[in-house]
Amino acid sequence: MANLEGGGINNNLDDEEKLLNEPSGIHHHHHQQIISLRHVVKVFLLFIGITLSSLLLYHSSNKNPLQFFPNHSYKHAPSFVSDSNYVNTNGSAAGNLLHGYNSRTANVSKDKKQKSKLEEVLEKAAMGDKTVIITTLNAAWTEPNSIFDVFLKSFRVGNQTTSLLKHVLVACLDQTAYSRCLEKKQVHCYALTTKDVDFSGEAHFMSDDYLKMMWRRIDFLRNVLEMGYNFIFTDADILWFRQPFAHFYPDADFQIACDHYWFDSTNLDNSPNGGFNYVKSNERTIQFYKFWYKAREAYPGKHDQDVLNMIKYNPFIKDIGLKIRFLDTAFFGGFCEPSKDLNLVCTMHANCCIGIGNKMHDLTMALDDWEKYIALNGDEKMLRPQTWTVPRICG
Repeated sequence: MANLEGGGINNNLDDEEKLLNEPSGIHHHHHQQIISLRHVVKVFLLFIGITLSSLLLYHSSNKNPLQFFPNHSYKHAPSFVSDSNYVNTNGSAAGNLLHGYNSRTANVSKDKKQKSKLEEVLEKAAMGDKTVIITTLNAAWTEPNSIFDVFLKSFRVGNQTTSLLKHVLVACLDQTAYSRCLEKKQVHCYALTTKDVDFSGEAHFMSDDYLKMMWRRIDFLRNVLEMGYNFIFTDADILWFRQPFAHFYPDADFQIACDHYWFDSTNLDNSPNGGFNYVKSNERTIQFYKFWYKAREAYPGKHDQDVLNMIKYNPFIKDIGLKIRFLDTAFFGGFCEPSKDLNLVCTMHANCCIGIGNKMHDLTMALDDWEKYIALNGDEKMLRPQTWTVPRICG
């Protein structure tokens, strides 16, 4: 009978000693069993180790959120990240897609002096509710008697729009544009220069410089939102004829004009145009602009408007609760789809038009149409339908 006082370990040792003292045949049989058991354990542990290593390699390969972007397909674009990686900074979905944003953009963020300068200009330009009208310009668009002059003139001849000029902030992409902006005195000017990049010349549509300008603009507007300011962004090739505020939706975060307004204001199948939008500063819009800017990496060679058309269906938009509205071309028209009633129009955009010369030609004609319209008395405006003579070269 085994000695119980020795405990389990000593019993096992005694058993092994007995095995050594048994006849060689019995000893050999039991020794093989022990070796076989140890071999099985080693093989099992090796299998577990290989399996765990494979799983780690698999999951690490899925950490790049950009691989989940589609290469094409607008409406049926898959998620930016897989559901398993969908962790948001506020506890819901999509945190990983923004993880790389802050780390990569930290190196190109404005220094404190430049940021305080922007804050100073924003404060001076802002309306009572911290809304600023923002446009971006380079030297080519600020040439004398060019786009910038027509843009400013539209405010002066528009219906109750002159007072809005003091809320216009011009983000100048080069030193020449900044100097010319300062000469105007009616608006606020900010030097939005980019190190080692020359934006002074005409950036032809979809050229490398054009794409850099468009994406620089998106990142700048994100910065404005982070400072707590709402903005109406307007391209400088937009004529302002009436104040737009009555036609904005009070419950929306992001409102944007359209090349073509096909459906109601909430339908994502509308064709947005990034040249005119009204954006409220909140956590949703800040996250959206980060998402939009980062999406350029997934769609190389695309400009901001094309990328917007691709990401507007992305589940991230719903996840952050962003409320998007599309603005009716009856009020916010353009050469793609002119507003039909001059009694309603607020803005006219030289979209569907390439080249400064072509834009200038048709914008000047549109301004003439407006001045003829406002020269009519009240009855004539209502009884005599007024139509545009544009687009002529554009469209």
